[in-house]
Amino acid sequence: MYIAGYIKNSFVDYPGKIACSIFTVGCNMRCWYCHNSHLFEKAKIKITEEEIFDFLKQRVGQLDGVVVSGGEPTLQPDLLNFLAKVKSLGYAVKLDTNGTNFDVLLSAIEQNLVDYVAMDIKAPLQKYSQITGTNNDMESINESIDLLLENRVDYEFRTTFSPDLTLEDVEEICKRIKGAKTYSIQKYNTVEYNKINMIPRPKEDHIKAGEIAKKYVEKVNVKGI
Repeated sequence: MYIAGYIKNSFVDYPGKIACSIFTVGCNMRCWYCHNSHLFEKAKIKITEEEIFDFLKQRVGQLDGVVVSGGEPTLQPDLLNFLAKVKSLGYAVKLDTNGTNFDVLLSAIEQNLVDYVAMDIKAPLQKYSQITGTNNDMESINESIDLLLENRVDYEFRTTFSPDLTLEDVEEICKRIKGAKTYSIQKYNTVEYNKINMIPRPKEDHIKAGEIAKKYVEKVNVKGI
């Protein structure tokens, strides 16, 4: 596992739990608004698994869960073994993913290595390359969506409501995930490093997006406004 860093105590990354959030290195997307772009490549200095597990062992009984995020965690060849070790300590595990590695996600669920999955849906499927800046395995993304909709594990879908998405785009996403348990609409925040300082959508648009989503999914979270 290539680990770039971790947050020892997070109250926001795992719904309803106090968690340690771990950030893996490497991603197969290049979303222009990403705030974790420093994780795209292997870090010069990485956190060892030994350090992570020494910390987690000390916090048994104090922390509720562990979030494995990125980057894209499913790119890590040792991910399933790592999750098994975390579970063996009694922690609940949340996995953040973009859904491009269906087989890994399926294995994690079938082996009971995850308790919660947060999958990013970047855009309506036909606009993915515009947002991600890469060619995407849309078959795998679709399979991952369908897998989570089977309710075999607790989950949520998430979309960053960037300025190049429209309310119509949000509705199309919601039609694709119709019947989902939870859908989170996240505010886009300006990222200075890439010189793209697009103005975030007004609060009113986020409220409208939330109202649209409520027609299709059970629970809607509008974050950051």
